[in-house]
Amino acid sequence: MVKYVYMTMREIVDFVSQAMESIDPGQVEKFVSKLVEVAETDGNKKVLVMGAGRSGLVGKAFAMRLMHIGLNVYVLGDTIVPSVSSQDVVVAISGSGSTKLIVTAAEAAKNVGATVIALTTYPESKLGSLADIVVKIPGRTKMARMDDYFARQILGIHEPLAPLGTLFEDTVMVFLDGIAVELMHRLGKNEEELRQRHANIEI
Repeated sequence: MVKYVYMTMREIVDFVSQAMESIDPGQVEKFVSKLVEVAETDGNKKVLVMGAGRSGLVGKAFAMRLMHIGLNVYVLGDTIVPSVSSQDVVVAISGSGSTKLIVTAAEAAKNVGATVIALTTYPESKLGSLADIVVKIPGRTKMARMDDYFARQILGIHEPLAPLGTLFEDTVMVFLDGIAVELMHRLGKNEEELRQRHANIEI
């Protein structure tokens, strides 16, 4: 019986649903407005998306949608990433806000005057403290410490089925898909326009 498949799916769906209620609309508005600003410069400004591990994969999916919408967008680590300038926007994804690679890259972006937008569970983290805009995304980003584990067992509180950073990563994925649709409407884009930018040479 594959009960854990459906139990975990339900847990993720419920978590994302609850997370929606806690994400600050004011910060989301600032995020969207910055992306609209980039879009309206006809390629003179760009977006650099970055994240490590699974967060990086979520970032790539978001970057693809931004490209479909028509923004000038790159992903950290790709060989064709150009230099970042003070006009540009950097979207940094890190549940802990302390991923060394992402923090270092965000610091470099800040040094040249780029706008840094952090998506993290911990606004008070190193990444959150240096970002211009912080969108707090709920999520369990690490395994609990052993003492936390025993305390939870005594209290009858159980660790989630979804391991490691799954809840953060899935919540960010759904959130960024929502951002993409918001951008489509604000920029007057329709699905057919996105389809025209979709890859027509695929492996």
